[in-house]
Amino acid sequence: MYEALLVVHSWLRWAVLLVGAYAFARAAAGRFTRRPWTPADESASRWFVIAVDLQVVVGLLLYFFFSSFTIAAWRDMAGSMADAVIRFWAVEHVIGMLVATAFVHVGRVRIKKSSESPRKHFAAAIFFGLALVLMLVSMPWPFSTAGRPMIRGI
Repeated sequence: MYEALLVVHSWLRWAVLLVGAYAFARAAAGRFTRRPWTPADESASRWFVIAVDLQVVVGLLLYFFFSSFTIAAWRDMAGSMADAVIRFWAVEHVIGMLVATAFVHVGRVRIKKSSESPRKHFAAAIFFGLALVLMLVSMPWPFSTAGRPMIRGI
């Protein structure tokens, strides 16, 4: 089960990044060209939220029930903070991703509450952009201390 969830979580990150980049690009382009908020913009922002939420559910299952890193960290949290890899998985990754998720949701709420297209595009561009940057910083890239493969399972 652990390996299957890791593969799903790893592959799903690419879907999240692609959908997020698409939603951000539509929002930024809409802001700069001053075009109205369209059903395609609405759909892109909705799918970004859905993809992020699905990824968070899989990630939290890994975090709370299956990850040997977090289980080890909970046994000795003070000692775990001295180990960069365990600290990344127990604290840095999960907090970064949860804050990114909050940015995505705040952006979506701001979009829904605004009645003007420029404000919708602006909110989407700002909050989705911040979320994407935070996601990219919080991912375990192969070159990082807690590096993982770019595509797991291949």
